[in-house]
Amino acid sequence: MESSKNIALLFPGQGSQSIGMAQPFLHLPWAKQMLEEAEEILQTNLGQLMHSGPAETLTLTQNAQPALLLAGLLAWEYLRRQHPEITQQIAATAGHSLGEYTAVTAAGAFTFPQAMQLVKVRSQAMSKAQGGGMLAVLGLTPEQAEQAASQSHTTLANDNAPGQIILSGAAENLEAASQAAKALGAKRVLPLNVSGAFHTPLMAQAAQAVQAQLAQTPPQNLTIPCIMNITAQPTQAAPQVAQNLIAQTTGRVRWRQSMEYLATQNITQLIELGSGKVLTGLASRCHPNLQCSALDSPASIDAWLQTHFK
Repeated sequence: MESSKNIALLFPGQGSQSIGMAQPFLHLPWAKQMLEEAEEILQTNLGQLMHSGPAETLTLTQNAQPALLLAGLLAWEYLRRQHPEITQQIAATAGHSLGEYTAVTAAGAFTFPQAMQLVKVRSQAMSKAQGGGMLAVLGLTPEQAEQAASQSHTTLANDNAPGQIILSGAAENLEAASQAAKALGAKRVLPLNVSGAFHTPLMAQAAQAVQAQLAQTPPQNLTIPCIMNITAQPTQAAPQVAQNLIAQTTGRVRWRQSMEYLATQNITQLIELGSGKVLTGLASRCHPNLQCSALDSPASIDAWLQTHFK
């Protein structure tokens, strides 16, 4: 990565959605147009859902994923319009789970309508794969978490940060996973509010749906490297982007390793774009040198630009 490029963009995944997300952008005509395009593709009133919920409906996989894609790309588009030269200073993008779709789209893989259609397919297929769940496990090493997973027939789905790991699996195995993790010394085990066993082989049909959609609208080569979830390494080549998007549906999100990689690349600024600040919290836990700003509105983006590009 070029040394003059010192900014990385981060895009959040499911769990970062919230009532009011994306609203600060929607007075802008181009942003309103993006929302209208999204609603046309989804055939849902996404704007109303993001504005006033209800939260339990926005949280549904088939709603949360498109909402997060839209929020992330609205923030990126605003940043680009306010400071076009920023694109010359971005060393990499990365996105957590669903956020990887936002990240590769920001890096030129897809048009906005292509990305929204792809996420529609992914989110609907994942929402149909019911019958599983996920547990946040705090205080174990990856090796201990692997042991808990193998003892309970679950999967280490996300390696988020030192001491924060997600186990995922069939509903009937989650209690055994919780007990195994606690027996190995986990400080806390918390069930996540998701409808399925994401990032496990139980998502095989969703991976097939993603693969079929990517065959119809394959990605372009990326203009900015993306640190992929599966490899925790950068790629710009379209075939690798497609392979990684398919593989992460059933495979591990190596977020800790992705952040550790960025820390070796002279990245001085991380920007979390879209909704929430989950990734901002994880960044400093992964490496003390990683400073991250969560930008989710024109005001927060303008303030960040004021500070860094006076």
